[in-house]
Amino acid sequence: MAADREDIVAFTEKVKGRVVDAHSHIGEMDAWQFYNLKQPVKPTVYEFADAAAYLRHLDGVGVERGLILPNYGIPVQSQPFSLNDLVLDSIAANDRLVGGLWVSFLPQNKEMTLKTLERAGESGVVALKTTFLLGGNPDPSTWDDETRSIAEACFDAVEQHDLVFHFHTSAGGTSDINNFVPLVEEFGKRVKIYLVHFGGGVSGHIKLVPQFLDWVEEGYKVYCDTTWTIGFGARWLFTEIEKRGIGEDRVLFASDEPWSDFWSEYYKIQGAPVSDELKQRILYRNYEDLYGEKK
Repeated sequence: MAADREDIVAFTEKVKGRVVDAHSHIGEMDAWQFYNLKQPVKPTVYEFADAAAYLRHLDGVGVERGLILPNYGIPVQSQPFSLNDLVLDSIAANDRLVGGLWVSFLPQNKEMTLKTLERAGESGVVALKTTFLLGGNPDPSTWDDETRSIAEACFDAVEQHDLVFHFHTSAGGTSDINNFVPLVEEFGKRVKIYLVHFGGGVSGHIKLVPQFLDWVEEGYKVYCDTTWTIGFGARWLFTEIEKRGIGEDRVLFASDEPWSDFWSEYYKIQGAPVSDELKQRILYRNYEDLYGEKK
């Protein structure tokens, strides 16, 4: 299985103007027998094994910089934690990269999470990342005392180091946006919360577009990208931003490579029926405003 994208696709096109990728993944994973398949598979086809492979990808599409996060997807709790060192080494070695470190609210991962938080203040670390696909629930009303203590430690680190907290969202299950509403409303005026995938499906988009802009209007520090948005999702969000005159500073371009596709994510924005000014904000300016000198 080829690891580097340039071994698979010879690019003949580059982006138009400046672009920064605010959410993508680095590191390799074992193949896995998802959904009781007959044999293990690697559905992404390629991965970025290290910083050099990831930077070749950026050069191939004409992107200036990227925010890298541990690659994940297999149901092994330690796997994404094992890539935190790769993220740290990569961002230390190249000023085109910043990174997010993997954490978990699950009590079984407490030791790994607290160890990670010790490094949250290192240069180039701009985010924490977690998912509830591997267990747990973002709704604070479901947390026991130990889960809440771990979550509070994560939020304390985000606040102390002025980080952005990335949360995977997807339609259905514990990652459904309904479960994030109470989390945002408890913590979203204290720290910056980034809702990855903007709900991740039709129901998520319909629920989230009005709610997201209401949160912005009410003073919540919410951000998002439009990876995994279905058809109308990004278009509706962008046009509502222009109609309401709020939220133009809260959406960032991301590719979610290698789990999504750079060009499809890029053209959701470049092809949207909105102003060039809003597109430029999404493609690079909001990233610069959010991460400042840490970019």
